[in-house]
Amino acid sequence: MKGFLKFLAIALVVIFVGFCFWTWASLNYVYSSGERAGYVQKLSKKGWICKTWEGELAMVSLPGTAPEIFLFTVPDDQVAEHINQSLGRRVTLTYEQHLGIPLSCFGETGYYVANVRLVE
Repeated sequence: MKGFLKFLAIALVVIFVGFCFWTWASLNYVYSSGERAGYVQKLSKKGWICKTWEGELAMVSLPGTAPEIFLFTVPDDQVAEHINQSLGRRVTLTYEQHLGIPLSCFGETGYYVANVRLVE
């Protein structure tokens, strides 16, 4: 019985360390990055325990066509404040895409906005 408990404890530690490593790797490895331009329709802080900034960017390619919606997460409160100040104006969002993030505590999407600038 003692051997089984020792094995179980080691297995749990290995699983926990593996989970921590996977989370760290998925948050630090950038799969893709780029910019998207459009109008921010919505930006809200949401979540039960882990509050994250979640938003929608409406990208219009041609006047009169339906906009494509780009869902994004903003991890930085300062960047979220800049986005809030630019609501209703055309902006360019600089983002990084992270794949395989195991928890929604880090955001609902894999697209993390790092910067915003107004398009004049």
